Amino acid sequence: MSKDKNRAPHQDTSFDDLDKGMEVADDIQQAADQTTEEEQEEMIENQETEIDKLTKDLADATAALEKEKKEYLFLMAEFDNFRKRTVKEKAEIIRNASEKVLEGMLPIVDDFERGLEANRNTDDSETLKQGMELIYTKLIKYLEKNGVKAIESTGEEFNPDLHEAIAMVPAADDSQKGKVVDTPTKGYTLNDKVLRHAKVVVAQ
Repeated sequence: MSKDKNRAPHQDTSFDDLDKGMEVADDIQQAADQTTEEEQEEMIENQETEIDKLTKDLADATAALEKEKKEYLFLMAEFDNFRKRTVKEKAEIIRNASEKVLEGMLPIVDDFERGLEANRNTDDSETLKQGMELIYTKLIKYLEKNGVKAIESTGEEFNPDLHEAIAMVPAADDSQKGKVVDTPTKGYTLNDKVLRHAKVVVAQ
């Protein structure tokens, strides 16, 4: 009887310790579950933050691309307008230059007409000759004023950049070999660029 009485308190103590241990385990499991939930929530928040950042970056990149596209289209339109304007201005310059050159020729034409009229009313060949020489001199000066100059030919060394040989003749002596001895048709340059090659006869 005494043995049973002594055993009962010991058994109650063991059950109490077991209950306390289970409570501690539950607390530990609950704490672990809470930590896991907090970590998941934090992970979700981090993911949402990253998505928001990427979305903003994409929106910024799209806006920048759209801006650059508009600027590119604007520059293309400006360049096309510039090209058209340049072509138009070039055409106007050429047309105006031609008009100016032709306008400058008209006084010379007037002189020719006066000379022809005077020729009908006079038999003085000397007067006619002087008139023609004056008109010719005026024309040459006008051409030189506009950059047109005659190419030196006769007596010069043959230069294929300036001369066009239309005939070859025997040289009178060695000093004439390779030189131009006659110029049937004069050549001209326009601002130092060959406008027409001189047609020449070359000694060989």
